[in-house]
Amino acid sequence: MSRGWGRDADDDWGGRWYPPPSKPRAVEGGIKARSRRGAIGQSWWSERFIDVLESFGMGTRLTRGKNYARRGQVIDLEIEPGVVRASVQGSRARPYRVRIGLNAYSKDQWGKALEALAEDAWYTAKLLAGQMPEQIVDLFDSLGLALFPSRAGDLSMDCSCPDWSVPCKHLAAVFYLLAERFDDDPFAVLAWRGRDREELLTALSAMRVGAVPADREDEPEAVTPLADLLDSFWASPAPLVRATPARTPPDAILHQLPPIPLAARHTPIADALRPAYQAAATAAPAD
Repeated sequence: MSRGWGRDADDDWGGRWYPPPSKPRAVEGGIKARSRRGAIGQSWWSERFIDVLESFGMGTRLTRGKNYARRGQVIDLEIEPGVVRASVQGSRARPYRVRIGLNAYSKDQWGKALEALAEDAWYTAKLLAGQMPEQIVDLFDSLGLALFPSRAGDLSMDCSCPDWSVPCKHLAAVFYLLAERFDDDPFAVLAWRGRDREELLTALSAMRVGAVPADREDEPEAVTPLADLLDSFWASPAPLVRATPARTPPDAILHQLPPIPLAARHTPIADALRPAYQAAATAAPAD
């Protein structure tokens, strides 16, 4: 994190006066948080990630980071194994470069994790259905692998802005948008740890039918002559896993609506309707 001598006006430096914070430049086509007020992050995994951010004690920088996320000041955001990179537009002409690092699992660590997941058909079914069961955190913990960062020391954070604080409001904005990215695709958490959705599900499917052992993923697979397979050619190699469709939140349609310039008693119309959708789902008869 680059350091500078500037500081936010409402931070206390022994009563010394500093100019008010400058306004960020407007961004066209920036990434905007769906949440317009209140908490950001709807799923258990995104809420757990936000808990880490809020544990840093950022004060007003947290609020400004949330405002940046909602204004669309983040220009781009990419998740790669071990690192998240983003560009955030501040008050200067050149956008700031943001980087959040998290250790990716090694090949051996992923091998152990995949073996543990493949041994339980329930985990495989959930993951193949696009669901991230909360119990997966306990499974990774049992292997000595923390799925989520739990403290500031688990992350490396850098921003090219002149603010000396870590994390700054630009880093906070990226944190909030990451939480919503995890809402959209829980596999993004695993991609940050080194395996994206396609790689993970392909490996799990192969291991469930015994095609590729976890510790031999890079070795060529032996080819059995067709003549030796005639007696079992039509037999299923393993019981079929029935995937359960992912349950859609009752208010999911509200997240897909474009911004509506209507409000009820100063509450955005989408937020006002959300309790009604949730109440209707609760009252509906179970399948």
